[in-house]
Amino acid sequence: MGNCFGSPSQDSIPSASFTTTNPPTPGSSNNNTTMDFSATSSSAGKSQFSAAVSEGNDEANLNGQILEAANLKEFTFADLKSATKNFKPDTLLGEGGFGKVFKGWIDEKTLAPSKTGIGMVVAIKKLNPESMQGLQEWQSEVNFLGRLSHPNLVKLLGYCLEDKELLLVYEFMQRGSLENHLFRRNPAIEPLSWDLRLKIAIGAARGLAFLHTSDKKVIYRDFKASNILLDGNYNAKISDFGLAKFGPSGGDSHVTTRVMGTYGYAAPEYIATGHLYVKSDVYGFGVVLLEMLTGLRALDTKRPNGQQNLVDWLKPTLPQKRKLKPIMDVRIEGQYSSKAMLQAAQLTLKCLESDPKSRPSMKEVVDELEQIDAIKEKKRGTRSTTSGSLGSSASHQSSHRRSPFHLKPHDT
Repeated sequence: MGNCFGSPSQDSIPSASFTTTNPPTPGSSNNNTTMDFSATSSSAGKSQFSAAVSEGNDEANLNGQILEAANLKEFTFADLKSATKNFKPDTLLGEGGFGKVFKGWIDEKTLAPSKTGIGMVVAIKKLNPESMQGLQEWQSEVNFLGRLSHPNLVKLLGYCLEDKELLLVYEFMQRGSLENHLFRRNPAIEPLSWDLRLKIAIGAARGLAFLHTSDKKVIYRDFKASNILLDGNYNAKISDFGLAKFGPSGGDSHVTTRVMGTYGYAAPEYIATGHLYVKSDVYGFGVVLLEMLTGLRALDTKRPNGQQNLVDWLKPTLPQKRKLKPIMDVRIEGQYSSKAMLQAAQLTLKCLESDPKSRPSMKEVVDELEQIDAIKEKKRGTRSTTSGSLGSSASHQSSHRRSPFHLKPHDT
């Protein structure tokens, strides 16, 4: 199970589990271990959410909405067995602490199971009965994602609760997770270009900003590369709401809870005290930005001592303009201006501030990322519409040259 860290809790719920790396996500795969921590939602979650329906304007909520009631289909277990060919191994997409994720097919209009290759592809997450990330995280996913509607949040289509079987049905994300594209060596996956990294960062930032600007703030609590999924056009969508929690109310600055999340991404104040702020998510976003800039994992025990935690290692470098170039991912060499690089590094540093009050809001992060994107457009004249291909043959050649600064990435 691995080592664990904890803090005093005011949560009146039993303990569940904490991922050391990444939980399963729709359309992606991983191999992870878990450790003891706490779950986030209780059976009271639905009534809490009903009281939290946002009446704010669309601009404040960044074009998303919280639905009055969850619009989800209740599938039977037989439906989902049929949709996945009885959970046949060749439909398996991934596996993690919660259980396994399978590829299935359903009718686009009725959502009834259909034959393989016919209808709409979906990702079906099936709880492992022995998993410690069980009922409460399943409830949290239904209570939150079933009511949240935003272009940058993965859509939950339905669920199954039958005897001991717990399943969730999501839209299928064709290009898997950001983690896969950044870190997994696969000849079939080309490196993400600078343009696409900006597009993905902006999309994910908009998703978090929507959560934070609703009347009843939602703290996502587990922002990381494996929880950012990509559709066929590389639009980013945040997935896995099993650890989501309502933000502070009544003028409080934080909520107190057991520490949950992922090593390398969790904010320092949260780890140290159990105090969870809306801006604890901003810190996690900063970690992902650093991963996107460097092409290196937030935590890698195969790196030398002093370099295993990416933030501890490279945060001191971010304010130093002359030292930025060597830490940038060589696979995007020549695709960005020095001004864009510097501004991206400065934004990353702001998100990683030790004091949560000093971090920008996610709305401010969106604005700054769009400014960086505008720098790119001004330099090139037109916005890139390519997929993961690099901008030029010279850039493509550079993807095969590794800076002495960069270690060879490891498969996980």
